[in-house]
Amino acid sequence: MGPTNLKKLLTTLKQQRPTTPINYAVPDLWNAFGYDGAEMKTLRSDELLVNPFDFYAHIIDRVILPRAKKGIDPSKALSQNTKRRNGGDWVKKSFMYSTMIRTSSAWDHDRDEALSLDNLSNLKETGTFVKMLGLLPTLVKMGIDTLYLLPISKHSTKIKKGDFGSPYAVQHFTELDPNLKDPMTGDAMSIDEEFAALVESCHLLGIRVVIDIIPRTHAIDNDLIRKHPEWFYWVKADAPYTTPRVDSLDETAYPAPDTMPTVFADHAIKRHLARFEFDPKTTDAEKWNAIKRRRNLLDAIEETFNLTVAPAFSDFINDIQPPWSDVTFFRLYLDHPKETRQYLEDPEAQPPYMLYDTIKSNLYPGEKPNMALWKTIADVIPSFQRRFGIDGARIDMGHALPKALLDMIIDKARAIDPDFAFIAEELDPKLASDAKAKGYNMIIGNGFIMTPRIYTGQARNFYHGLKDLPLPAFACSETHDTPRIASRDGGEAGATTLTVLNMFTPNGVPFLNAGQEVYERQPMNLGLDASEADLYHLPEDDPYYKKLALFDKVALHYTHPRRWHIPDILEHVSQIRARYVTAIMTKSQNVVFENENPLFVGFGFIRKTKDIEKNILLVLANLNPDYDAQHTIDIEALRRKANNHRARGELLFSTNEPPRPFTQFLSDTTLDIHLGKGEVKIVEI
Repeated sequence: MGPTNLKKLLTTLKQQRPTTPINYAVPDLWNAFGYDGAEMKTLRSDELLVNPFDFYAHIIDRVILPRAKKGIDPSKALSQNTKRRNGGDWVKKSFMYSTMIRTSSAWDHDRDEALSLDNLSNLKETGTFVKMLGLLPTLVKMGIDTLYLLPISKHSTKIKKGDFGSPYAVQHFTELDPNLKDPMTGDAMSIDEEFAALVESCHLLGIRVVIDIIPRTHAIDNDLIRKHPEWFYWVKADAPYTTPRVDSLDETAYPAPDTMPTVFADHAIKRHLARFEFDPKTTDAEKWNAIKRRRNLLDAIEETFNLTVAPAFSDFINDIQPPWSDVTFFRLYLDHPKETRQYLEDPEAQPPYMLYDTIKSNLYPGEKPNMALWKTIADVIPSFQRRFGIDGARIDMGHALPKALLDMIIDKARAIDPDFAFIAEELDPKLASDAKAKGYNMIIGNGFIMTPRIYTGQARNFYHGLKDLPLPAFACSETHDTPRIASRDGGEAGATTLTVLNMFTPNGVPFLNAGQEVYERQPMNLGLDASEADLYHLPEDDPYYKKLALFDKVALHYTHPRRWHIPDILEHVSQIRARYVTAIMTKSQNVVFENENPLFVGFGFIRKTKDIEKNILLVLANLNPDYDAQHTIDIEALRRKANNHRARGELLFSTNEPPRPFTQFLSDTTLDIHLGKGEVKIVEI
């Protein structure tokens, strides 16, 4: 099969094109492919006035479809179209772009200072699968080869945060978020076909697609309750419910086995356990059958049984976080955990309960797996593989799942595609070995915490220390859960420095968070390493002031005055990385240069060539945004290893000066180099 859904989208856009003019502007950053349609006008606001049907059709017809090759089926994972297979380790050489489509492809097209779900032209201004096509040429320009999608499944709005609710409050595993459907296709295409067209487009452009799945929690009003209320935990609807607190423990604690006697002996925990009830079907099957087809089922359960699904909460004992009111935990075992059953006053009478043991079933498994639920969870990724040909997945909180369930998830995906890649939500580099043993190809790591802290030396420790891990980690300075790097110390100049360095971190997978390329300052969420102050990075008159993209109607600031700066840099730098990526990811072919200055970062890479002498790439950085630095780098051992005795070098890239050949500061054994404020120099010998 060829790009059938993409061709259908092209035909649909041409057929649905209205004859009357449309007030539709897009940021010029979406036009990295030179669109010059007859109706296009350049606006003073750095936007382009276009006919959207022509604009997106042009991308398909002139940019994407010409990449189609005979015998290649873009509806399948890229690895399925090649004989090269490495068990998902392709991700180790990738350059990943993280995006929440609802935000990344959002724009105030009619310029009325509001993001409308249905504007005067009956078009959607929040993001859609179709509009995401507008960003693909810019991603190709920057060298992106993997698109990491934040959750795209249908999610709950019952207890929503912000305008939309959280995409992590998944209501249906395999049904796509209806907000991402584009009205431009009308009834001619389904949302599944639109997403399939996006995946086909990515594959034709050489971009793999990775999704985010959440197998541990579900929305409190999820669609599975109707068939399987026994898969969840229930409490009285009219009784107060709070995160369980262990009064006898003064501080936040990890729920290790030696804490469990204290936990279960605590009076507050005894009161918490008493709040739980059996599910409504078990309580009264006749009443359940009478209401189970009601449209607002959770409301009907509350009215009939005075029961509701128990909200989830943090894994850590006495965490100050309130309950996660929009999601609940799955009941992964049909019995109580075998390690903690002894602490229950009457195990047989105790209804299924949610506590630090049952939610950490990797530590406290039961003896009766909820196998029907496990099979449902393990089929989520295969469903996306069969329908859309995705290439990989990140498993949210996978480390808290029972190993047997995690094995099922990984094995079922790789039975379809042996080269399917898995990313572990593991932030602690020390646990990379454990993630590798479980079958993951890489971990998230803690780069987003370490790299912004330049003055303490944590940034250099991250860049210099990643090479020794058994799995690679993301080389990143921000994620969708953290403050924006442009809002940290060093501002935009510092963000540029770290963005370039992330491309060359030994054993690091560069990760660009959507908006980072335009120096976005407003975070998408305040989940990690953030404070309340991070909510206020925009001026009060900005339409997205105090908004968080994970929950609210938000568009990125694509008309930033320096919007092309990072894309232009990455266009050049990603090509250098591509030549040396094997050396970057191979411990024996790279070195780090130690220095007494904690604000200095230096790498050396050896690239195998047909010549006896091998090329050497040096990446040297001064993280200090306020002062220049002078360094002498000992490259004798590196030269010996590469059998390279050349006396000439070439400055391939600098954040401060143009490329040029040089000999003046290069000797046989050392490199004397001046680095300006926050400067990165890339030198090839």
